[in-house]
Amino acid sequence: MPKSANQKLKLLYLMKMLLNETDEQHVLTVQELIAKLSMIGISAERKTIYDDIEALRQFGLDIVMVKSKSYGYYIAGRDFELPELKLLADAVQSSKFITERKSGALIKKLEGLASIYDAGKLQRQVFIQNRVKSMNESIYYSVDALHDAISQRKKISFKYFEYNVDKERTFRRNGAPYIVSPIALTWNEENYYLIAHSEERSDITHFRVDRMSGVKTLNEPRSLGSANFNLADYSKKVFGMFRGKEADVKLRMNNQLAGAVIDRFGKEVIIVPDGAQHFTVTVRVVCSPVFYGWLFQFGVLCEVLSPKSLRDELRLIAQEFLVSLESS
Repeated sequence: MPKSANQKLKLLYLMKMLLNETDEQHVLTVQELIAKLSMIGISAERKTIYDDIEALRQFGLDIVMVKSKSYGYYIAGRDFELPELKLLADAVQSSKFITERKSGALIKKLEGLASIYDAGKLQRQVFIQNRVKSMNESIYYSVDALHDAISQRKKISFKYFEYNVDKERTFRRNGAPYIVSPIALTWNEENYYLIAHSEERSDITHFRVDRMSGVKTLNEPRSLGSANFNLADYSKKVFGMFRGKEADVKLRMNNQLAGAVIDRFGKEVIIVPDGAQHFTVTVRVVCSPVFYGWLFQFGVLCEVLSPKSLRDELRLIAQEFLVSLESS
């Protein structure tokens, strides 16, 4: 018979104390454990503590015993090591997608996976100049609803908004809902996007999740049409998730840009040497202002060989830009 009702909780409190208050630099002795249990109304003897620690080991906790003046115990292995938790905390803190309030809440939860001594090390700010965080707190519920709809293979409805010069939401289509068949969620250029099939467009399209409002799962099976969708290919060819006309673009680039091409299109991209200092590459992309910006950043180190229509368009953009500079 247990000595008190609290005896049934003793093992759980012991586990909590070891997880929260010990690590390789901080141990708890049996006497300290007994004293801590006594403070919450649980009596314990030295022998029962030994038995409880052994039971926790058998349960799966990596409890290590060290001996100095007396025996002490600490948790050695955890589900997440401190470097892993730091990496996750940095990702949360630097993410544009996650609001300031939610960032703090998530990091607080990550702290619970470390000892109290290591938890403070997770509250380090990752400073990114002019970091802009999402203002849409409902985005987490939208993501959850979208995942459910994707797994259930159901259509969804939602409203889509932008911000005007007064920083107010303005809904597209006068607030009329969009109805699409969700395919996948993807992260691109620091934003979360829904990839979906639109029967209205008869094509694959995408929407920024933080601009979606009132996401609802419909009791109607999704329809993907005849689209043969590959998320990896879609993400490579769509720059900044801007829509535009697809084209096979042939580029001649300086060899020092090989890394930029591989970063963008992956190691499987075919790079063909063209002389000692250059290479050519042909990529399938969506021609959009963001893609043009990607090209222009390389200046004379990059030349568009084809299609001619793209060469002409880029030339026109460059000429108009020069004219605007001269007239200002």
